[in-house]
Amino acid sequence: MVEKSGFDSKPNYQPTSFFGWFSKWKYLPKSLREEIDKAPVQKARWRYIVVHNSGTRQGNAKAFDFYHLKVRKMSNGLAYHFVIGNGTSSGDGQIEVGNRWKKQINGGHVHSDYLNNIALGICLVGDFNQEKPTAKQLESLDELIRYLRQRTGKIDGKWAVVKAHKDINPPKWPTDCPGSDFPYAWLRNRFE
Repeated sequence: MVEKSGFDSKPNYQPTSFFGWFSKWKYLPKSLREEIDKAPVQKARWRYIVVHNSGTRQGNAKAFDFYHLKVRKMSNGLAYHFVIGNGTSSGDGQIEVGNRWKKQINGGHVHSDYLNNIALGICLVGDFNQEKPTAKQLESLDELIRYLRQRTGKIDGKWAVVKAHKDINPPKWPTDCPGSDFPYAWLRNRFE
């Protein structure tokens, strides 16, 4: 039904993909894929996937949610859509799904309301100015990005653009996230 405003009153949702059904996943068990697939993803909504580090040596989605909600006073809590553990407070390479993904609401992970509305945020636990991400975190990140690209669908024939936080944040707010020891070349080579 089309309203007088010209906008479709029923959002156009991205169907779940058969992509995950026939692939072998190391970090995306069936229960996690089902959790990701449950989200009502609107077509052409998510144009970017942004990779972050937590800047802390330990943590998990629950700890970051508490910090963002209670300390930073972010009304939607956890700023990211996903968190990938490093083996301290959650499993090494373990993917945690945040409420921003489940509810399909904007992120709080970059200094731009516009970008937060069209960019998914993935946070790897760790301070990558002091250490490198673990091999399991990178393998998990690779799987998650591939799955999310399929889940969110193509826009104008292209998959969601993958960027490191520092490469997408507005110049007015420079950042070194995800840190000097993060493998930027790997990310660019893998997802360009």
